[in-house]
Amino acid sequence: MPEAALAPARLQTTPATAERLLRQLEWTVLRRLDGVLQGDYRTLLRGAGVDLADLREYQLHDDVRHIDWNVTARLQQPYVRQFIEDRDLGAWFLLDLTGSIDFGSAEVTKLAVSTAFVATLARVITRHGNRVGALMYGGKVDTVLPPGASRLHVLTLLEHMRRPRPASRGGTALAELLRAAEALVKRRSLVFVVSDFISAPGWQQALGRLSHRHEVVAVRLFDPLEMALPDVGLVTVQDAETGEQLLVDASDPAFRERYEAIAAQQEQALRADLARAGCDTLELATDDDLLESLLRFSDLRRQRGRRGPPRHRAAMRGAAAQDPSGPQSSAPAARRVPA
Repeated sequence: MPEAALAPARLQTTPATAERLLRQLEWTVLRRLDGVLQGDYRTLLRGAGVDLADLREYQLHDDVRHIDWNVTARLQQPYVRQFIEDRDLGAWFLLDLTGSIDFGSAEVTKLAVSTAFVATLARVITRHGNRVGALMYGGKVDTVLPPGASRLHVLTLLEHMRRPRPASRGGTALAELLRAAEALVKRRSLVFVVSDFISAPGWQQALGRLSHRHEVVAVRLFDPLEMALPDVGLVTVQDAETGEQLLVDASDPAFRERYEAIAAQQEQALRADLARAGCDTLELATDDDLLESLLRFSDLRRQRGRRGPPRHRAAMRGAAAQDPSGPQSSAPAARRVPA
């Protein structure tokens, strides 16, 4: 394998223009989503309106401000109010566009997955007259796109995502992006944090504060190669953000076993951090089908709306979804290769 084989791959599957990408997604994803979501985004994205819809028993981590004290006193059991979804939904995309996002072990990069996800959700929301905005981070918050509701606005968002960004040698500090959103987004909104969460520590607290004020969905991007190293012999791997290179012997079974153990430990710590932050999590892998992932996520969102369970990690992938009660350490700045 050549020296830079594990370095970030360029965006190979994204069409030549944002217009082509959006048109392709409208035909292949959006039309099918509209049917399955019963013709209305509000079955998936719930707002916080003022009209009372129903009452249900209080569950752990419910907002205490929604407790109906009159009903609670009569029934001697805490009950909370559920409201009709707000028809005026504001959404923000907080986009990590650092070097590690431009990685893909096959033909699809995490950046391509992120772009397709943003294009799909932005069109689902704006087609109903609601507005979406975005903050983009590429070593620093370099782009703020004010909320808009037109198709042209979505195309502008995609073009900003596709612009090349200078390499950052300092690594990712996701907390900067989250703190910028805290200061900028004043009105309660639906916030999508789209990142691989390979970052310096400190973002966990900022994400928790953001989740307290807004409805936050952490969209976690990853590539299967980040979880398990194939037997490819001697290979030079390079950190996508710092440029650091390391020669490793991937043919050594003991080395691959240590790699997978460290990856599993970091994975468990990351999921614990996201769960403690109080946000739902959607995992998108570079080998996933975007439509199936969104439908799986929407099913879990609807189930949560009916049952009202505590905030949980939605749409985790199969047996990999483990209990978040593991190590309490922060997610590391990057996937470390065992020595």
